[in-house]
Amino acid sequence: MFGLLLSVLAGKNPEGPPPLWMMRQAGRYLPEYRKTREQAGSFLGLCANPELASEVTLQPIRRFDFDAAIVFSDILTVVMALGHPVSFDEGPKLSALTSAAGLERDRGCWRQVLEPVYQALALTRPRLAPEKALIGFAGAPWTLAVYMAGGGNDEQKAARLWAYRDRDGFQLLIDRLVDCVSQHLIWQFEAGADAVQIFDSWAGGLPPELFERFVVQPTAAIVHNIRTVLPGAAIIGFPRGAGLVQLERYASATGVDGISIDPSVAMAWAVERLGTVVQGNLDPLALVAGGAALQDAVNDILTATRSKPFIFNLGHGILPTTPIEHVRELVRLVRGA
Repeated sequence: MFGLLLSVLAGKNPEGPPPLWMMRQAGRYLPEYRKTREQAGSFLGLCANPELASEVTLQPIRRFDFDAAIVFSDILTVVMALGHPVSFDEGPKLSALTSAAGLERDRGCWRQVLEPVYQALALTRPRLAPEKALIGFAGAPWTLAVYMAGGGNDEQKAARLWAYRDRDGFQLLIDRLVDCVSQHLIWQFEAGADAVQIFDSWAGGLPPELFERFVVQPTAAIVHNIRTVLPGAAIIGFPRGAGLVQLERYASATGVDGISIDPSVAMAWAVERLGTVVQGNLDPLALVAGGAALQDAVNDILTATRSKPFIFNLGHGILPTTPIEHVRELVRLVRGA
């Protein structure tokens, strides 16, 4: 069955409400997720356990009947596959990388580290109704490079300085990431994913030249690599925080089927100017607030996207403090029930 989300990504207008899912929908706002994570022992333990990862992937579908499930994993699994150690406490911890020379290039080693993701996808697809899309994902090269160079705080200073001071060396890191991310997403499709999303969480605030070289060009290369193997692959890009001009460039130059936008972008502008399927962009804090703030925000988005191919989502990941009843209300508002 050609489900609602895939139909919209193919450019078709839905006859009824738009498809709906939420970034980080399998997460800490759900008591069943917290229980499963405790069973796994740690966040990384949960990511590495295909059975439990499949379980938390399905939990929000059972509760809210979303139109898509997104496999439970983390963008930094690619960093780990490349041989750079990652640990998690309250957040990710990585030592600062200064050279790409020692990163793992053997695809067999990548596959060994990333295998739990593919197993989780393979377990989840037959447990999911045929009309529900299963989404895989990966971090974009720029965002992964930001984490590897020293983290995303302070305007991604370490990555930007590396890019300015050693352009060729930084480009080597980006190229290695393009290769691994491309293969990771291809393997996710082969394991059962119906669509994938490329998260460029640290794309905002870059000068145009850096945005072109390290956001647009690597994403275009990944899309090309995937479609060389899988011509019909459905791909969503999320260059969070990109300015309006850069969003237009990303939409026109990368080849993605859909572009996810953050809450800073006017939805009416996006659906008229981006020339591709738009996904977004409810403020996660409006969902936390609920009430009139949530109702007004949802109505504004639905009004702006009426008669357009559109996927309803948040403008970033759902916050752990989000009340479950507000998510139920969101579903009701979007679907008009």
